[in-house]
Order: sequence, then C-alpha cells, then structure tokens
Amino acid sequence: MNNLFKLLQKPLNSAVRQRQCLSRRFYAAPARRFYRNTSVVCNNGKYEVILDQRKLKTPNGTIFTVNSEPLAIAVANEFDSQLEYIELSKMHLSLLCFTALDNPNKLTKMNIVDYLLDYIATDTILYQSENEKHLVELEFNEWDPVLKWFNKRFNTNIQKTLKLTPPLISAEDKLKISKYLSLYSLETLHGIAFAVDTLKSVILACAVIEQQLINEKAVALALLEEAYQLKFWGRIEWAHDLSQQYVRSRLAAAALFVRLNRSESFL
Repeated sequence: MNNLFKLLQKPLNSAVRQRQCLSRRFYAAPARRFYRNTSVVCNNGKYEVILDQRKLKTPNGTIFTVNSEPLAIAVANEFDSQLEYIELSKMHLSLLCFTALDNPNKLTKMNIVDYLLDYIATDTILYQSENEKHLVELEFNEWDPVLKWFNKRFNTNIQKTLKLTPPLISAEDKLKISKYLSLYSLETLHGIAFAVDTLKSVILACAVIEQQLINEKAVALALLEEAYQLKFWGRIEWAHDLSQQYVRSRLAAAALFVRLNRSESFL
C-alpha cells in the first residue's frame, strides 16, 4: 500500500517541482566595481572615460566617446559614485549616452521626430478634467500657461481636450514642430525622447529644454493629477517619494544630456 501511495505521489511531486521552477525568477547579479579611479581624457577631439587604465565601453563594445567634456566628466562622476556594485539602472546619464552611441534600434532622426510628433496627441497636459471643480482650476492655473507658452514659442494652435477623444493636431502645427526638432542631432534627439517619456509630455519637455521650467517644476506639473488624487486617497510615503525622485533623476539626466549635446550654433 505504501509503495502504491509513493507511485501516485511521484507525478504530483514532479508537477509541483516544475511549477516552482517556472515561477522562480532569476536576475543577473550586478557587476562588482572593478576599478578604483575614474578620469577623462581627450583623444582626437573627443572625450573618453577611463576606469583605472581601461577605456569605458558601451554594452555593444563601442568605446565611449562624446564631443562634450562636461558630459564625459558627468558620466565619469556617475561611475565614481558607485560603491561595491555598479548599479546601471540608477545611472541614467550613462545609459542615455550608451543608447545614443549604440543606437540599438537603428533609429534615424526622422524616426525619433515622427515618434515625438505622434506623442503630442497623447500629451499629459492636453487631457484636462471638466468635472472636478478644484482639479479644473488647478489644471487651468498650472497647465494652461505652459500650453500658451508652447503655442506662442512655436506659432502653433494646439488645444487641450476635456474629453477622452484625443486633441486634433493639424499638419501645419506638426510641420512647425518637426522643423524645430530636426535642428537637433540624432544624439540630442535621444535625450529629448527620454525627457518626453519621463514626463509623458512633449510640451513640458520642450519647456525644460527651452529653460522655461526648472526640472522640479516640470516634474510637479507632470504628476499634478496624481498629487491631487493623493490628497484624498493618501500616500504611501516611501513609495511615492521614491517614484517622484526617480522621475526627477531621469529628467535631470535628460536635460543635462540635451544641453551638453546641442551644437554651439544652436545654443
């Protein structure tokens, strides 16, 4: 009888072990810091980051080179700030530089410009409330001035929507914005797209790039509706604070990357 019970249990135990194996997640261990010192050198007019005696390379094996010495110094500082392990997920500026250098998706300037133009129809500050009085007033006072600035700066006529239907962006307005974005290099456009994805807003990202908004204000505007709802539902202090700091750090990296990559004639 015991032997029969063991035979019946064997397939079940096997299935349980298989489910446990499938549900188990394996994560790559972060790399240990293998260097003591970081430095920046100029080579053929470009700047490289040196980790001890080794040249920093991108994930694809490309030697890290940038045209801006301050940008290279900033990346070197990110590597220098790592402790026992290299936490790349927190090194937004370095990862942004790697993406621009490797261009893993083989994007062209027009690929990114078209992506940003399509993004405008989903821009956070264009979708405003019409029901909650205090939220309506808040969005009117905080978001509308930025939209007004954007339309004046680019001579566009983009309007907000109070419905779920997306706002209509005319072909003429898209052309004007496209001409502006096309002035930037491919590398810089990677940074602009990173800022847009961070803020969920082309309009807010442009306001930061054009130095009409400081980073902290732009993040506050991007998270305005969330902050409003938290007044009623409460906040998990550590979680929401951490999320906000994450958005700030991403935007700071994007803004710095764009400003240090812009051509001298465009500054």
